Amino acid sequence: VQLQASGGGLVQAGGSLRLSCTASGRSITGYRLGWFRQAPGKEREFVSTINWNGGAYYTESVKRRFTISRDDAKNTVYLQMNSLMPEDTAVYYCAVDQIGGRARATAVDDYGPWGQGTQVTVSS
Repeated sequence: VQLQASGGGLVQAGGSLRLSCTASGRSITGYRLGWFRQAPGKEREFVSTINWNGGAYYTESVKRRFTISRDDAKNTVYLQMNSLMPEDTAVYYCAVDQIGGRARATAVDDYGPWGQGTQVTVSS
């Protein structure tokens, strides 16, 4: 499977963006997908995940601001980002949970493959 993230851009603090991640080569049906981000000079970190039936989980810093969703018919997962803050600036990536079968999966090493991300820049 290949994953392509898109929808990033430059936005002012308080603004919104909607990221998309489309998979090719394999259906995402039945798989958990996750969004991660990597800021300059920092390690890649977990943002949000959605399981096969729509159950979502978020890292604390984005709760009540970000919403993850999926459309299996389009083989796409989305990340709606509202009330953006400068600290949300990063390259955002999507990936598939390679292990599965767990109630929660947030470890970067458990996900892949890592395609090209999309840059999100939030100005103050």
